[in-house]
Amino acid sequence: MYEGAIQDLIDELGRLPGVGPKSAQRIAFHVLSADPADVNRLATALRKVKDLVRFCTTCFNVAESEQCRVCRDPRRSNEVLCVVEEPKDVVAIERTGEFRGRYHVLGGAINPLEGIGPDNLKIRELLFRVGTGEVKELILATDPNTEGEATATYLALLIKPMGLAVTRLASGLPVGGDLEYADEITLGRAFEGRRAV
Repeated sequence: MYEGAIQDLIDELGRLPGVGPKSAQRIAFHVLSADPADVNRLATALRKVKDLVRFCTTCFNVAESEQCRVCRDPRRSNEVLCVVEEPKDVVAIERTGEFRGRYHVLGGAINPLEGIGPDNLKIRELLFRVGTGEVKELILATDPNTEGEATATYLALLIKPMGLAVTRLASGLPVGGDLEYADEITLGRAFEGRRAV
């Protein structure tokens, strides 16, 4: 539609999740009319996130050092491990202030239609962590949609024979929704009312 750099920017912005063609065009024209200092700050932030941010070697949450802030926190309990799909889910749960254990980020959910199976997730690493004997309860906090339920069921079948208490977040979360969009009260109540799987 447009020529040169502006169309390239629109095309790149349109590749971002949740950004459609019209939104990409609006953002591109905002960048075009923005103060150069603002654009430079955005470009610097994008470069820094690619250069500095990595995944925690323990739980696979985002981190700027070898371990994330949750894994470095000595006040957190090692006996309860909360399994989530993505780092954004850790943030959603942390906002509730209800959970004082540790996390394990799978990096997605089982989704055969997208070609994502158990081997594509951090399940082997989860089994290793659970196998150390420190963990007493595993909370399955995957999204309440088809993929999240399939992942939770698969993990429950793997881990229950190990003698751990395996729980799932209680109802109250919308079916088909994502944890990151749940408000703190709903997510907090779901945490308090989790049930055995």
